[in-house]
Amino acid sequence: MQSSRPYIARALYEWLLDNELTPYIVVDAEQAGVEVPRQFVQNGQIVLNLGVSAIRDLSMTNEAIAFSARFGGKPTQIMVPIEALIAIYARENGVGMVFGHEPVMPADDANDVAEEASEDEAPGLSSVDSDDGDAGGEPEQAPKKGRPSLRVVK
Repeated sequence: MQSSRPYIARALYEWLLDNELTPYIVVDAEQAGVEVPRQFVQNGQIVLNLGVSAIRDLSMTNEAIAFSARFGGKPTQIMVPIEALIAIYARENGVGMVFGHEPVMPADDANDVAEEASEDEAPGLSSVDSDDGDAGGEPEQAPKKGRPSLRVVK
C-alpha cells in the first residue's frame, strides 16, 4: 500500500492556491536525500515557500517534491523526499496539516510471494469447539461495541 502523504500534500497545495493563500512546507532537513541550502536550516528543519511567484518547475510526485528557487539571489534546485515532509500550511493564517510518522507498509513483492504460495491451497472452514466446554451450545456472543469515533489529539 502506498503512502497517503503525497496525495494529501498535493491536495492541500491545490486547496491553498485555490483560496489565494501562500503554501509553505516544513521539511526535516536531516533526512537522506534532502537537498536544501544548509545555511537556512534551523534545528534540523527548514521552511520553504511554495508560492507560485517564489518557485519554478514544481514537481510533486509520490516520491519527492522538487522545484527551483532563489536563495540570496542564487538559483537553487530543491529536492524533498516525501518522507521528509513534516507539514504544509498557509503563511497567512497557519491553516494546513502536520504529518505524523506513517507505519511501515509491507512491500508489494512480499505480498506477491505469499499469494503465489497460497494459490496451491484452497481456503476452507472447519468447526471449532468453544473453550467453555459447551461444544453443542449457543456460540458465545462478542461484546457489543459502541459507535466508532475519531478523537483529536493535540
